[in-house]
Amino acid sequence: MHVPPLGPRRAPVPLGLLLLVPLAAGFVTAGPLQAQERQVPVDEAVTTSHTVSILGERIAYEATAGFQPVWDDEGEPIASLFYTYYERSGIDDRSRRPLVISFNGGPGSASVWMHIGYTGPRFLNIDDEGFPVQPYGVGENPHSILDVADIVYVDPVNTGFSRALPGVDPRQFFGVQPDINYLAAWIETFVTRRNRWASPKFLIGESYGTNRVAGLAQRLQGSHWMYLNGVILVSPTGMGVDAGGPAGNALFLPHYAATAWFHNALEPDLQNRDLDEFLPEVERFTIEEYIPALARGGFLDSDSRREIARQVARYAGVSETYVLNNNLAIPVTRWRKELLRDQGQTVGRLDARYKGIDREDDGLTHDFDPALTAWNHAFTPAMNIYVRNDLQVVTDLSYNIFGPVSPWPRTPDNTGEALRRAMAENPYLKVMIQAGYYDGGTDYFSAKYTMWNMDPSGRLQDRFRFETYRSGHMMYLRQEDLATSNQHVREFILDAIPPAGTPAIYR
Repeated sequence: MHVPPLGPRRAPVPLGLLLLVPLAAGFVTAGPLQAQERQVPVDEAVTTSHTVSILGERIAYEATAGFQPVWDDEGEPIASLFYTYYERSGIDDRSRRPLVISFNGGPGSASVWMHIGYTGPRFLNIDDEGFPVQPYGVGENPHSILDVADIVYVDPVNTGFSRALPGVDPRQFFGVQPDINYLAAWIETFVTRRNRWASPKFLIGESYGTNRVAGLAQRLQGSHWMYLNGVILVSPTGMGVDAGGPAGNALFLPHYAATAWFHNALEPDLQNRDLDEFLPEVERFTIEEYIPALARGGFLDSDSRREIARQVARYAGVSETYVLNNNLAIPVTRWRKELLRDQGQTVGRLDARYKGIDREDDGLTHDFDPALTAWNHAFTPAMNIYVRNDLQVVTDLSYNIFGPVSPWPRTPDNTGEALRRAMAENPYLKVMIQAGYYDGGTDYFSAKYTMWNMDPSGRLQDRFRFETYRSGHMMYLRQEDLATSNQHVREFILDAIPPAGTPAIYR
């Protein structure tokens, strides 16, 4: 979408001073003003000052919570995106200061998850393993990356406080390519207004957000001439990289094995081994034996079929008969129900460490995802408390943790290829992938397979980094992994900034 020329870029104006458009959903002001007739701001912001201790160092920073418009081709605002921008104080020259632009996925998910659960300076109240606790709220995040980079968290249309403006059909923003197109234009405006063109720039996306940032990397380069230093893919999807057929059925096996290990559902000789020592064996079996066996389908000889079933059952924590009854390829939705069926429990989709209870122990699939329901009742109040109290946003708008974005056209989705091309065109661009062993929504071994097949030539492999954690889809919720994963992001950012004067060429 076209971004009209604005002349000299002005700093965002405090809330309540610029254009407000009536909307039957909310109104934002700041300071002493109270919520009035429900309206949506188009171009406003409020800035507050804070401090946080990161890795033992006390850091001062400013937080700007605001709205920035999306324009149509005639230069008229058609949507308003809510964002939260953190900028470390006391930095005189931001030309070498990295800028991280953060998205979650869904599609239809707000940026709340990584905002108050991962890289931001505030972290929601949960226990050390990442399980919800009361009272709800947020505290300091001692592992935030704000010490090395400024961060902006962006909520796409219909998520968070972001909305299409009255009379505008929001469906024009939905779908793989429309989403990428308008967000790229929005990012260009944000970078220009904040005078960050010289800064090393990074995109980070989680889940469907990996499709988003992979596509944005190429769109920003090709249409906005904005070149990035790095892209971070957290719990990535397949991003259009084909993993169908035998591979698609088999790639979940390492996740099954990790989950069965966590729940003590393996035979003693496997259970007594460390997870990081045990999983490479399962990965090798998957690639070298399991996928070739599935490729033979019903023509696999009976002895080989029984041997594969025995090994799959051994790693997946289920019976050999169950594997044979599923023709060697266990659907992940059924396996979540089967693993702990004898205990009357299911395991979570987004984090298989969580257990659920169904109405009936019989049946093929579980009734709900116990991980997602737990996260919803922790993140929703925490974000509302934080944004309204600490960031001083007063509004009657609902903060949409998940917003209505249907229908969402998913084809064509060639975002993995778009990222590969962006890397090929930009010798500076590096990619890091982060994945949790217990994530059954976007499992870690499928993510590794995607990385292997994103660049068939193998010429870019030295610019990929792959990290795994003993957590689920939001691997950062566990305190040990929060520290480790943020440190990996910190290292990646610093490593992806070349020494001054380094030419962007292949030698």
